[in-house]
Amino acid sequence: LTIMKKLFSILAVLFIAYAASAQIQDPVDWSYSVKKVSADTYTFTATANIEGDWHIYSQTTGKGGPVPTKINFKNNPLITKVGVTKEVGKVKQVYDDLFKTTVRYIGETATYTQILKVRGGVKTNISGTIEYMVCDDRQCLPPSKKTFDLKLQ
Repeated sequence: LTIMKKLFSILAVLFIAYAASAQIQDPVDWSYSVKKVSADTYTFTATANIEGDWHIYSQTTGKGGPVPTKINFKNNPLITKVGVTKEVGKVKQVYDDLFKTTVRYIGETATYTQILKVRGGVKTNISGTIEYMVCDDRQCLPPSKKTFDLKLQ
């Protein structure tokens, strides 16, 4: 019985070491900022810096394909979004054999901006998540979510 416990312990340690070394770092580095443009209006900006040949998918990638980039703002009764989240970057549109559909993706840098109106000039926070999927020519990583929380002042 003790030999089995030792063997199990050794295998568990080896498995954990293998799993830790097999993890791929996220090749997308996100940064966030908020800029006050008037007494009650702010511009939220999220910027993705994407390594090498990796790319993320546009907000406008159609259904049936990879996970499009999506910014979800946590509901805050003091904040109103104005219009849609704008996406800026070198968008490429190609037919993807893996997904069997036309996809739109962005490499290098992608910037997302959203105009926000704050009720009564109060101080509050804007928070939420960015969901995205990153791929290169050989592989895709599982969809990721990053959170943000910024003060509006």
